[in-house]
Amino acid sequence: MQLQHKITTIAFDADDTLWVNEPYFQEAEQQFTQLLKEYATSDTLSQALYQTEVKNLPLYGFGIKGFILCMIETAQQVSSNRISPLVISQIIALGHDLLQRPIELLDGVQATLDALHGKYNLILATKGDLLDQQRKIANSNLAHYFHHIEVMSDKQTTDYQQLLQRLSCTPEEFFMVGNSMKSDILPVLALDAHAGYLPYHVTWSHEQHDSLPQHTQFISLQKMTDLLELL
Repeated sequence: MQLQHKITTIAFDADDTLWVNEPYFQEAEQQFTQLLKEYATSDTLSQALYQTEVKNLPLYGFGIKGFILCMIETAQQVSSNRISPLVISQIIALGHDLLQRPIELLDGVQATLDALHGKYNLILATKGDLLDQQRKIANSNLAHYFHHIEVMSDKQTTDYQQLLQRLSCTPEEFFMVGNSMKSDILPVLALDAHAGYLPYHVTWSHEQHDSLPQHTQFISLQKMTDLLELL
């Protein structure tokens, strides 16, 4: 299959599309549940943490700093405010470790960007904490591939609409590639732009979506280098 429309601009999600991210969060969550195992089971603690994260998204947005605050809040909640200062310090250390994780590029990323660079306007379109995302972008050594880098607080249809306006790009010319159906695919299809879904083996619960969209502009990818056969 090849894209029939004239694509001029290809945007890539960052976390779990270009490099590893969610497994680090899941590892930190497992360590968090071990710190609090005297208060509840791992499943109960994970569910409580997720509920706290979702509740606080309007306040904190997406990112590691909000995750740290949510772990502390959850610890206070499940312990009825009996959590020790030592455990809180250990939770903060988990967050500091997340903030200093090295960037591990996913398979095919470098080769794909090499092949597409100079032929298309390549965009990095990610969401999360600005400082943390800037750090990861710098450490990835991929910034030079991109014509424009956009760090959004969220990825709704209006966010993509504003991005297209800034790029002077029509939906017909725009192709978004990402691993999150909720953040990278559905909002883009709502604009009748092109979207390529590249699933990752682990996804945060809040980003999960069960069904594939029935849309003529939707493409399902198996690996990053599949793009080179489509374009």
